[in-house]
Amino acid sequence: MPVVWSDSHRLHEPGGEVYVGVRTPGTELPERAERIRRELEAAGASITLPVEHSDAEALSLHDPAMVEYLRTAWEAWQASGLAEDPGQDRVVPYLFPHPGLVGSHHFEPATHMAARAGTFCFDTMTLIGPGTWKAARAAVDVALTAADLVVAGERAAYALCRPPGHHVTRNAFGGSCYLNNAAAAAALLRNALGGPVALLDIDAHHGNGAQSIFWEDGSVLTGSVHVDPAAGWFPHFLGFVGEAGAGDGEGANMNLALDPGASDHNWVEAIERLVSWATDGRCRALVVALGVDAAGSDPEAPFGVTAGGFAAAGRMLAEAGLPTVFIQEGGYALDQMGALVVEALTGFESAVR
Repeated sequence: MPVVWSDSHRLHEPGGEVYVGVRTPGTELPERAERIRRELEAAGASITLPVEHSDAEALSLHDPAMVEYLRTAWEAWQASGLAEDPGQDRVVPYLFPHPGLVGSHHFEPATHMAARAGTFCFDTMTLIGPGTWKAARAAVDVALTAADLVVAGERAAYALCRPPGHHVTRNAFGGSCYLNNAAAAAALLRNALGGPVALLDIDAHHGNGAQSIFWEDGSVLTGSVHVDPAAGWFPHFLGFVGEAGAGDGEGANMNLALDPGASDHNWVEAIERLVSWATDGRCRALVVALGVDAAGSDPEAPFGVTAGGFAAAGRMLAEAGLPTVFIQEGGYALDQMGALVVEALTGFESAVR
């Protein structure tokens, strides 16, 4: 299958994370994408460059105010002097318009950049640097180009997106994500194919972004298999089994939350349930938010999935018999993540043949 990639991902250097007030090196590094690409090329993949899409197509699922903030945040931070005093070299929020603070009243946009930084970002871990916007915008083009290839007749395509995007809602970003690449691809497929599509998230953390964006939209079924947030895992407040959508989207969301320690059998069985659910919903295409942080070696999640489990997941996804777009999300074990992506994609291809 074609692999879509952009060198622009290298522009995003988050400079670490701020976790419980402590600056740490972080794990969402440029080397993640570089390792994956090297493994894919060694396996014989051909690299396709993305086609630039209009903002109207690429960013329509997000609040324009959030998009404009992301586009200008770095420059505004520099102009504010915060890089010199107190010496913070990345955009980091410190204050958030929590409902307990602003209530149900309309609140005015903050004028000070230190406060503006918390308007759209829901955590302190998702830092913005000088190249973050260009990298995030290019990642959406990578995802949309992969979707275009599938619309044009490819059985499947893989978008090597970085930064990832599956935690981004319509009007808030976080979780090392800035724009929702997978949701954009799902919307393109739905519009092009004239029917429902399914966005299945197999990253180890809940796909809260797509759930939120399509919560009242039954034309995109959203399903996620992830570690149970009740066990203390991100995003903590969402991802529970009873969250099923509302309005026109009632019944169009499925969460399968697994206990820490889940391994191949539990994880692949959950993916099988999601695939059956999507095909029962007469979906015309799949978007797979492919995180490989369910691996036992990954430092950011508590599962124990093996390389064989990722290959089995790929085969299971192929059993749907649908045009499929894979979008790269998490995965942080640098020495193994590229090989795990190859396992998932070759597992898919082996079942297609």
